[in-house]
Amino acid sequence: MELFITFFRIGLFTIGGGYAMIPLIEEQVVRRKQWLSSAELMDLIAVAQSCPGIFAVNISIFVGYKRRGLWGAFMGTLGTVMPSFLIILAIALIFQQYRQNPYVERIFRGIRPAVVALIAAPVFRMAQSAKINRYNVWIPAVAALAIWLLGVSPIYVILIAGMGGYVYGQYIKNE
Repeated sequence: MELFITFFRIGLFTIGGGYAMIPLIEEQVVRRKQWLSSAELMDLIAVAQSCPGIFAVNISIFVGYKRRGLWGAFMGTLGTVMPSFLIILAIALIFQQYRQNPYVERIFRGIRPAVVALIAAPVFRMAQSAKINRYNVWIPAVAALAIWLLGVSPIYVILIAGMGGYVYGQYIKNE
């Protein structure tokens, strides 16, 4: 139940999807509950991004499985998706009536920049954990620009980065 409640709270108070959940997941799973270390969470984020499916659900599955096996994975997943399901159901029931309301439109316009900030904050924290500095900041910058401006598939970026990391590791090992 602790997994369900933890991920239910995270899902309930997160607007903007899986990446916006990272600060809350980090706070609950790493700092408060100490179920994972910061390094484990960073590795988990990389794995969750590369797996098919919903990012936040993948994280809840991995954390739940680590804590309590299959039952933990199920409860973590249920906790993650239940708030969104209930909120979307409620919104669908009333949104049609208020869709054209200027106040509702303004509220959603105000929420968008906050969601961007929620996504940006963990990116900077992860950059610190990954030891991104002035010498290697070009790597994530080039990867982001390749995806954003050139339309390169993130899968290719991950594969190239993995191969580059392997080659670099071999180079360091041979020094």
